[in-house]
Order: sequence, then C-alpha cells, then structure tokens
Amino acid sequence: MTIFGFNTDVKQGEQVYHVQTEARQNDLLFETQVFVKGQCIGKKTVSYAHRLRQPDFSDAAMQDLLKAQHKAVLEAIQQETLKSVLTSDSEIQDINGVGLSIKWVAVAESSDGSSITLHFQVLDSGQPVSGAEVTVFPCVAAAEAALTRGATDSSGTAGVFLEPSEQVLRDRAVIVEAKHGGKSATRKLRFKK
Repeated sequence: MTIFGFNTDVKQGEQVYHVQTEARQNDLLFETQVFVKGQCIGKKTVSYAHRLRQPDFSDAAMQDLLKAQHKAVLEAIQQETLKSVLTSDSEIQDINGVGLSIKWVAVAESSDGSSITLHFQVLDSGQPVSGAEVTVFPCVAAAEAALTRGATDSSGTAGVFLEPSEQVLRDRAVIVEAKHGGKSATRKLRFKK
C-alpha cells in the first residue's frame, strides 16, 4: 500500500496557512510543514521507528497516524496554538512522546571499517539526561536482537561501539532506542561512508 500525504490550506484571521504532511519512510518519520506565502514557518516531526517492532503495525495504521498528525496541526492553527505543536530537528520525539528525544552527534569508523563508534545525546524536554539506557538495533522490522547497548553520561551523551553486520553496512543506518524514567525515544539514525 502506498502511504499518501496530506495538503490542506486553512485560513485563520487574514492569514492563509498551507499544511503539508508526509511520511519520510526512509527515515521512519512523519513530518508536517506549515507554510505562509510559500515560506516554511515551522514543522512537526515525530519518529515512528518504535512501532516497527509491533506486530500489528501496518501501512493502514501508518496512514491513520499520519492523518491524525495532520489534523492535530490544523486544529492548532484554528485554535491559535500552533507554536505549541511545532518541533525542532534536534528534538524529534516518538509519536505521543513525552519529552525524551535522541540527537545525533557523530560517528567514527575505524580505518579498516571493522568497527563504528556512534555518538548521540539523549534529552528530556531539551535537557541532557544522565543514565539513560541506550540500545542499538539493525534497521530490520522484525529485529529483536540488539547490536550493542550503553548508557548516557552526565552530559546526556553516549558513545557505543559497534561491530557492524553486513546488513548495517549495507543500510548505513541503525535504530537507536533510549529509555529513562518510564519514557522512551526511538530514532533511525543514518551514517555516511
């Protein structure tokens, strides 16, 4: 099934907003952009990477979640609360997330390509999280086995060592899950050669 995006013009007062929502399937993200007079004034981006391991997650479920996000942004415009639903690129949360996010920092690959060290930061409402549990999985929907695990330091930063499989080297991406205090965030993170 093809996942279709949504485009809607909505007028609030004298202003016309164009709202565009799409599934960025390569990155496992839903993104809604809001435009005024052709200029993007903000966006809401959420990760659905955590849903991949749920057996009932389907294209139809993905389409429903995408539609719900589009509708929520339209309602925020109509209620004049748009700023409260917009996100920054560095703080992408899970669908229905409650503050926890993962920010990509860097990747260091050994000269022979046999190992990779991934560096990222875990934030809760913009503040670094110490002691968050971090787990790295391959980008395969049914993958249950973790590739590596670690924990964040006092700056909320984690560096995890990975001996990549052929699949990880082919994808040049992994799924990173962070958990802390009953909250979680999951992102697909890509790294370049």
